[in-house]
Amino acid sequence: MVLSLVIISMVAAGALAGVYAVTEATIAKQEAQKQQAAILAVLPEGCSIAEPEQAEGLTIYKAFINDEWVATAVETSEVGFDGPQVIMVGLGKEGEVLDYVVLKQTETPGLGAHIDHWFKDAVGNRSIIGKKAGALAVNKDGGDVDAITAATISSRAFLKAVNKAYAAVAEGAVEAASGASQLQGAEPAAEQPAEATEVQPAEKEE
Repeated sequence: MVLSLVIISMVAAGALAGVYAVTEATIAKQEAQKQQAAILAVLPEGCSIAEPEQAEGLTIYKAFINDEWVATAVETSEVGFDGPQVIMVGLGKEGEVLDYVVLKQTETPGLGAHIDHWFKDAVGNRSIIGKKAGALAVNKDGGDVDAITAATISSRAFLKAVNKAYAAVAEGAVEAASGASQLQGAEPAAEQPAEATEVQPAEKEE
């Protein structure tokens, strides 16, 4: 019986390894395509994108039109209520939020998972589009952004990630590139790990 279990385990492990080896390249390609699509989605149309640069754990893409810097896309992350949030956010020259795309998140469905659209909704004070990043905060913390209902921790993490993106650009961590290359020809940057933050277990976020 023990021998049979060992053999079955070895066969199963080999099968899993084989499947991973076959699908690894496809998964990586899909992730790269998703990342590139997110960059284009948060920046003005017709931009050329400089080679990605790293700053304080973030990946930053300067965008140019006719060699003039017009905006920046930043891949940023923060730990929310149920795990890391990875966000691509577009920032204008004055630090205003142009748009954002949630690349990864594991927040509670029906609550924190609403980060993918909540902060774009033109309802109340939810939307951050057009607002200057850097000091964005929910109402409960003295800010002017409506937190997701019953998901304050997720909302705080999201806004913190956006503020971090602004800080990395505003503090001069990345200087404007002298030349820009089209996004389609640039290699995608490796995903940056989310900053570890301990979250105390709780039945509700609020």
